[in-house]
Amino acid sequence: MPLRHVVGLFVDPQAEWGRIEEKDYSVRSCILGHTMVFSLIPAVSGFIGTTQIGWQIGAGDPVRLTTNSAGVIAVLYYFAMVSAVIGVGVVIRWMGQTYGASQPLSKCITLASLTASPLFLIGIMQLYPVLWLNFMVGLVALGYIVYIFYSGVPIMMQISQERAFLFASAVLAFGLVTLVAMLAVTVLLWGAGFAPAFTR
Repeated sequence: MPLRHVVGLFVDPQAEWGRIEEKDYSVRSCILGHTMVFSLIPAVSGFIGTTQIGWQIGAGDPVRLTTNSAGVIAVLYYFAMVSAVIGVGVVIRWMGQTYGASQPLSKCITLASLTASPLFLIGIMQLYPVLWLNFMVGLVALGYIVYIFYSGVPIMMQISQERAFLFASAVLAFGLVTLVAMLAVTVLLWGAGFAPAFTR
């Protein structure tokens, strides 16, 4: 999948969604050519940031993760992102039938994957894991994700603006619930003894 689509979504989302819709990418090309490549950015950046730079709490020394612990987290993080894109694509296709927007799975996964592009790109910020900075940049990226998703749904799903608004809102609500569920699972795993290991 060409990189120009990602650039186009930042320059003129509606025009770029029109070009993407015409291409009709396969599930394989979308996952291999975009999702799996771009998911590497936050996973690798997070690994480097938490093992080499670390983060500070107050005036203390930087806190870092061990290489083994950070490696396991990075791999899980990577596969969680790829799985989330595929999962959202499946949900888009499933919900689309309710809203009279039945489209092939390939278009639904393309919509989910390209919508997540800002989130993948800001993953580079994890090279320097400062909580407040990552949080602020993350909020901006999240806002833009919502914007390009609302722009893309009527074009990719070929439905009216009114129906697309309701449809996109339902998908975003599902995504929010899924995110909260993933955070809850993370807390449970940490409590069960799978917490990260820190360097001394």
